[in-house]
Amino acid sequence: MSERYELIDGEKAHFPVAMMCRVLEVSRSGYYIWRARPASATVERRRELQVHIYEIFYAAGRMRYGYRRVHRMLARRGIEAGPELVRALMRDLGLTPLQPRPWRKTTIADPDAAATPDLVARKFTAERIGQVMVGDITYIRTWEGWVYL
Repeated sequence: MSERYELIDGEKAHFPVAMMCRVLEVSRSGYYIWRARPASATVERRRELQVHIYEIFYAAGRMRYGYRRVHRMLARRGIEAGPELVRALMRDLGLTPLQPRPWRKTTIADPDAAATPDLVARKFTAERIGQVMVGDITYIRTWEGWVYL
């Protein structure tokens, strides 16, 4: 039932409350009683945990800590929470760790290959447009993967 009330509360700026209550088949009085009711102890505890998780994830973990490490940091601070609860709260907050990937050498020079000739003799300025054209294929490691220029 509270999911319907939450939907009404979230959309009350766009639609009349009476109409939404009628469409969702809930009473208006029930909705207003739900709004006036204080948050449960579970909801309050989850909000507190979310604040701690958010702080650990961004400040201490620099957006690299996954739920296991965040759980460990909470335990060190004396805050009790199960690892699955931490995982669920991180998912609800949209916190995804940026895990660095191991570096792998992607280009291995052939020792038997002939040296590449330097056709412009390291002179990259030209007198006219189109006289000297050079290129370089470079790859850069990012969080998204390898970006090739």
